Amino acid sequence: MASNSAFRTSLRSERQTSAKTNSSSVRSKPPYSKRSNLRPPSNNQDPVPGRVRVAVRLRPRNAEDLLYDSDFADCVELQPELKRLILRKNYWSSESFKFDEVLTDSASQRRVYDVVAKPVVESVLGGYNGTVMAYGQTGTGKTYTIGHLGKNDQSERGIMVRALEDIIAASSPESDTVAISYLELYLESVHDLLAPEKNNVPIAEDPKTGEVSLPGATIVKVRDLDHFLQLLLIGEANRHAANTRLNTESSRSHAILMVYIQRSAKGKENNDVSGHENGNTVHLHSSNGVPIVLKSKLLIVDLAGSERIDKSGSEGHTLDEAKSINLSLTSLGKCINALAENSPHIPTRDSKLTRLLRDSFGGSARTSLIITIGPSARHHAETASTIMFGQRAMKVINMVNLKEEFDYESLCRKLEHQVDSLTADMERQRQLRDKDIEQIEKKLKECQNSFGESEKSFSAKCQLLEEENIRLEMEIKNMIETLNLEKDRNNLLSGEVARMEQNKHQHESSTYQKVLADTTQMYEKKITELIKQIENEYARSDGAQEQLAEAKKVISDQQKSLQMKGQKEMDVLGMKLQEMNQLHEIAVNELQCLKTENRELLSGKAILYDELQALRQKLSDEEKKRMFLEDEIVKLKIIVFDNNIDLEVKRPNMKDDFDGVPLGLRSPMSLLKSNQSREIISGQRASIAKIFEEGIFFHVILWKFGLQKILASLRSKDLDVQIHAVKVVANLAAEDSNQEKIVEEGGLDALLMLLGSSDNATIHRVASGAIANLAMNEMNQGLIASKGGIRLLANIASKTDDPQTLRMVAGAIANLCGNEKIHVMLKEDGGTKALLGMLRSGHSEIIGQIARGMANFAKCETRGINRGHKKGRSVLIADGALTWMIANSSTTSASTRRHIELALCHLAQNEENAEDFISSGAVKELVHISHDSPKEDLRNLAKKTLNKNPLFLAEMQIARKNQQ
Repeated sequence: MASNSAFRTSLRSERQTSAKTNSSSVRSKPPYSKRSNLRPPSNNQDPVPGRVRVAVRLRPRNAEDLLYDSDFADCVELQPELKRLILRKNYWSSESFKFDEVLTDSASQRRVYDVVAKPVVESVLGGYNGTVMAYGQTGTGKTYTIGHLGKNDQSERGIMVRALEDIIAASSPESDTVAISYLELYLESVHDLLAPEKNNVPIAEDPKTGEVSLPGATIVKVRDLDHFLQLLLIGEANRHAANTRLNTESSRSHAILMVYIQRSAKGKENNDVSGHENGNTVHLHSSNGVPIVLKSKLLIVDLAGSERIDKSGSEGHTLDEAKSINLSLTSLGKCINALAENSPHIPTRDSKLTRLLRDSFGGSARTSLIITIGPSARHHAETASTIMFGQRAMKVINMVNLKEEFDYESLCRKLEHQVDSLTADMERQRQLRDKDIEQIEKKLKECQNSFGESEKSFSAKCQLLEEENIRLEMEIKNMIETLNLEKDRNNLLSGEVARMEQNKHQHESSTYQKVLADTTQMYEKKITELIKQIENEYARSDGAQEQLAEAKKVISDQQKSLQMKGQKEMDVLGMKLQEMNQLHEIAVNELQCLKTENRELLSGKAILYDELQALRQKLSDEEKKRMFLEDEIVKLKIIVFDNNIDLEVKRPNMKDDFDGVPLGLRSPMSLLKSNQSREIISGQRASIAKIFEEGIFFHVILWKFGLQKILASLRSKDLDVQIHAVKVVANLAAEDSNQEKIVEEGGLDALLMLLGSSDNATIHRVASGAIANLAMNEMNQGLIASKGGIRLLANIASKTDDPQTLRMVAGAIANLCGNEKIHVMLKEDGGTKALLGMLRSGHSEIIGQIARGMANFAKCETRGINRGHKKGRSVLIADGALTWMIANSSTTSASTRRHIELALCHLAQNEENAEDFISSGAVKELVHISHDSPKEDLRNLAKKTLNKNPLFLAEMQIARKNQQ
């Protein structure tokens, strides 16, 4: 990574004014002009739409520049108002270059984002692909510009954080999705920074569109900005970095942040496109009603810095990393040159970096490049190379276009939802209709029951009234008959009275007259009473007749009202049933239309899927043909190489029974079985051994005989065969591409077996070197520790005094110290004690490896303590390493001294080690590092450590008082 703290400190410092000289030769290089036929994705008034925009940013002078260049003026002069940069070679010669933007050393991070990345972000939100990339020499502030998180000060946030902040703000959580992948290109291998176990992600290209994808990379959907910052922290922790002369935390890989944006567009019925570059509104819709989805991709690339080996001081594995970085940047420069010169062939397949950036230069993405330079005249050549790279990049023109797709899946989901909704509505309406019918039928039944009961009641009342009428008529008839009888009796009595009156004079008896008068009076009373009863019965009969007539009238009215009410309810029920039937028919028709449309969409999807499968099959066939042709080419190259060196490897026709020996070694064994001369056998063995030792045929042997046969030779009973085979495996293990195959085929187990079983010093030396090469891979480190490799290496270190063997063992253990997960096993298996025990040799190279291992162990241990994974006193201090580091911090070589200083600074950050530092006098050494270390980052780290610990501050105050 770039030195962020140094860049921020220098950014706040005052800019040194450089002497202005008259330039004798000023050359202006205007960008290549070409008119594009495609619609540009933004409102920028650029005369060449789609051209790569290039901005230059100047890093302020740091303490090292002020120290070494105090007598020299800056080699760079900026004219931001003219967007011009002047590069001075000396006081009388200079060159002038024009860029799209010129950013001074005082430019803020917000200013850099607005002019470099924000137009690209707006285009990406509008549906276009985009790329933002930083290029420059190591230590010029690329990582600070691109990936700085700004934990303590949000104004120092880099382009990655600001770009995602704008994208998330412009996206809708309901309809839009934002996802990221964070990768690094390390030693020509794509590593997934969000899933470290994926250390060889393949690169795939669409044969039809040429689009580059990474099918095995982890893609995480981003919820909000805090979630993105957490993911970015995880990726930064897994990224490879190393300590060089130019930068303490130098990036050893190219970091690539891929942001995938999918925005669902809701639009009008016609085919229209209406968008704004700020990403607030985008409305798209097709003519057939199918919604359109905008898919875009944003690449934010932090390229590793180009470096010169003599200046950076890289060595060993760091040297291999520098070679890989410079090789990939050279391939990128070749592609830029070819595009700028309109060459018919663009060598994009020379490196994985150019394959990943294929769409960014000469493709369909809108690209913005920022080049970072330093002011120091010591790096004039690197600064000039960076400027020329930017000038050539300004000539590259991309054909930007909008990427839109029909959202058939969303439409299918919508139609299925509509079908489910309509089905639910129909079911609900059917239930309501059934419920209404049931209620109406219940009411109708109740009315019928009530009508029947009323009819029965009225019938019973009518029957009672008729019976009462009959009874009354009978009573009246009886009374009339009785009255007639009484009349007859009265008549008789009247006749009898008349007769008696006639005989009155004859029978004038007083008693008889009295009785007759009483009898007559009594009969008159009875007659009067009977007449009243008859009149009352007639009145009751008339009332009963009236009640009967009224009852008949009421029954008739109720029958009419019930008939009218029932008819009306039946009419209303019939109308409701008719309306429900109509709604049911409409819903069924709509459902049939939706099902038909759904079937058509599914058939179209099936056709597209069949076409996709056919294209995949065709691509697979083409890939098989390509692999077959590559195998044939390799075989032809091997044959040509064998003919050039005129080497003949003779193989007998009979089958050898020698166990595990490669084909190249079977000829001597067959000669031995044929009882031929021992001198011929020894001579051929010497020739084969020479071939192995010179390393000419390592790859040829791998292709001819296979890795399994080579590894089988490690278990041979012949000592010479074992030695030659372990040399081949050690050389093959030096290449990362072979390490995974060696481990899978059991090569690691065979090497550990040799360390434990063999007594040969050569085998110990070469096998330890092979394990050291395999231990550069983090996954192999865990396997080596779990299989007892640490214990075996410690055993070899305790038995031998050979400097070469000890150097190999120390290098292997130093590589294992860089893995925090196996620190416990290093302590338990005696790895740390063995590392310190090898100090007895006194050899400078061995001590350098030991110091590197201490620095790796201390750095990982401190990181685990800061994260809360570990606690307690350091293992190195417990094993007595602190005393040695204090004694040798100023007497060893520069490289070893740098590792010791770094280890001391990291050990001092653990508060549990404070008492050991105070008692051993290591605090004085930290003060010495903070003042006299040649590396500014180490000085700053030592100062920060001293100021952070109150015990150290108290010890420093005591030391100052004693000095006074």
